[in-house]
Amino acid sequence: MIKLIACDLDGTLLNSSMEVSSANVQAIKRAQENGIEFMVASGRAPHESQPMIQEYGIQCGYINLNGGLVFDTEGNLIVKNPIDLDVAKKICRLLKKENFYFEVVTGDHVYSDDLSKRITNVAHLMVELNPQLTFKEAVLVSASKPAIVSIQQVPSYEDLLAEPGVEVMKILVFDSRGQWAFTDVIKEINALADLSITSSAADNIEINAKSAQKGQSLMDYAAAKGLKPEEVAAIGDNLNDESMIVAAGTGVAMGNGVPQIKKVASFVTKTNNEDGVAWAIDKIIADNAKEQAGA
Repeated sequence: MIKLIACDLDGTLLNSSMEVSSANVQAIKRAQENGIEFMVASGRAPHESQPMIQEYGIQCGYINLNGGLVFDTEGNLIVKNPIDLDVAKKICRLLKKENFYFEVVTGDHVYSDDLSKRITNVAHLMVELNPQLTFKEAVLVSASKPAIVSIQQVPSYEDLLAEPGVEVMKILVFDSRGQWAFTDVIKEINALADLSITSSAADNIEINAKSAQKGQSLMDYAAAKGLKPEEVAAIGDNLNDESMIVAAGTGVAMGNGVPQIKKVASFVTKTNNEDGVAWAIDKIIADNAKEQAGA
């Protein structure tokens, strides 16, 4: 019997227009009406993901920043897993030396030292998700989205990390050439400390503290609720979802998911442009009903 569903955002709950479909919204509400807790599990920061979901009238818990921060349904902070500050400084210096564009994410803000590169990288992703868009059109769309441009530009990361009390929850690195471009720098980052390095798209890597993984945070949250792994489901599409899809009793891969995720999932649903989350939730509700009838 599934009592908790954790769902990724980008490429999963969000379609390629970065929206939650009506079918997905209604399915989430059906799950909640059937006594199943729903939570979002995203690499995004709280200020990016939470208002976006609340717009649709959905109240739920959040695993943010790949497990760096976890909030319950009432919005209470349950877990915080920052990167060691000295390690974060070393990573930033390394990425600068290797000429990567990257962003530093704290619990409250996403910081960039070049907003134009932020827009360019999001535009590359939008073209990948929407091949009918020209790059110029994607730049215009990217520049108009509040969640994309509502980040804070800083003169330098050195100054940011020198501020009293700053905590780095995630470092997000971009390269439009794809995953092969990160091969060498990942080795260098791993040599600095024991970290979690995943990816949410073909053009990025996401660096978190080792304990900040969706799977571990989801299982910790479930345990605090008195739930067993077999009572938890997880839905996702990319590599930063793998830990929760493996950890959950029922792991669901999106139809548009990467092959590695499909291999470890319990089943594969439809794509994010075909209301795959709604299809998966309705299957889980139906399976719960069958289990109850047979009890």
